[in-house]
Amino acid sequence: MADRVGIVGVYQTKYEPRKIFDSYPELVFEVSSKILEETGLSIADMDQMITNSQDSWDGRTISNRTVSEACGSVLRSEAKVAMDGSYAVFYAALRILSGCFDSCLLVSHCKMSEGVPSLIHNTVFDPLFQRLLGFDELSACALQAKRYLYKYGITEEQCAQVAVKNLKNGQRNPYAHRAMDVTVSQVMSSRMLANPIKELDAYPITDGACAMILAAEDKAKKWTPNPVWITGMASRMDSFYLGDRDLAEVASLTLAVQKAYSMAGITNPRKEIDLVELSDYYSYQELLWLEGMGFCQRGEGGKMIDQGITAMGGELPVNPSGGILSGNPITVAGAVRVAEAALQLMGKAKERQVEGAKRALAQGHSGPCGQGQCVVILERGA
Repeated sequence: MADRVGIVGVYQTKYEPRKIFDSYPELVFEVSSKILEETGLSIADMDQMITNSQDSWDGRTISNRTVSEACGSVLRSEAKVAMDGSYAVFYAALRILSGCFDSCLLVSHCKMSEGVPSLIHNTVFDPLFQRLLGFDELSACALQAKRYLYKYGITEEQCAQVAVKNLKNGQRNPYAHRAMDVTVSQVMSSRMLANPIKELDAYPITDGACAMILAAEDKAKKWTPNPVWITGMASRMDSFYLGDRDLAEVASLTLAVQKAYSMAGITNPRKEIDLVELSDYYSYQELLWLEGMGFCQRGEGGKMIDQGITAMGGELPVNPSGGILSGNPITVAGAVRVAEAALQLMGKAKERQVEGAKRALAQGHSGPCGQGQCVVILERGA
């Protein structure tokens, strides 16, 4: 059994609204070949591949079948994770920790531009009652946002501040496709999508891919002088049916992060974690997730953004990359959170670098309104 799992390298495409000249295999081949080139490794060094894609977004059954040659998984062990990319990292690490594998090439891809998000998301819901009402992720999350704002006194302006911060951070990220200087008033006056979520509160349609190499401790140390170690990770699932839970609460996230903290030996996350890369499909989620992860008391997420705590240069920078609001595809999004956190700890985040970062938290989620949550704790070390 491996003692530790390290991230050896990461590579991302530029994220764009529509990659009309790149097929799925071409996206996967780009990130697979480039990460091997940058790390000086070959496909022969990888004893397993984890592919991360979803049939509904690729528009075909067994979506990984079209990228096997592109990532080099022909006649090799390959497993597909059809959830958020954070779960793919979680699964890859578990397989290495089992002792059955020593290394992994993980590849995540999605082209949102080739699907209709509302129709795809509608299939996630209960087929007898909620799907027939036309529910999609946007409408469900609007309900969650309304409930959260009402229960804890969070304001729409505080949510808008999240969008302002993350879109500004995205200007430092060469991979982001939606990055700009905006004001709270501009966010508030942008087109209403589903009350209270406005266009600049929501993620944009994005295409792209991300790859990373993970390895057991001995190989990680051999392949790079500065691997990033996964020191804690956990995932939990909440009730599927929306009516069975209070949407202002995040039990699955709280349980997942508590387990991850325990594994990593963290007792005071606000003091012991240097930065957070979290999945913010909508601006309110950053505040809600931060509360659920114990960085502040319930209802105080708005105070954190008001006080500049989560800004670049603040006490706890959140989404220095610009997050999903600056443009990452669904499915790939969680893998990007881990990749961006790893780049920070490697000291390779360039203009978006958080100086002195030694420990980071990456979070992803799947299912309606954050039903399933996955948390990964990363640390810089020798």
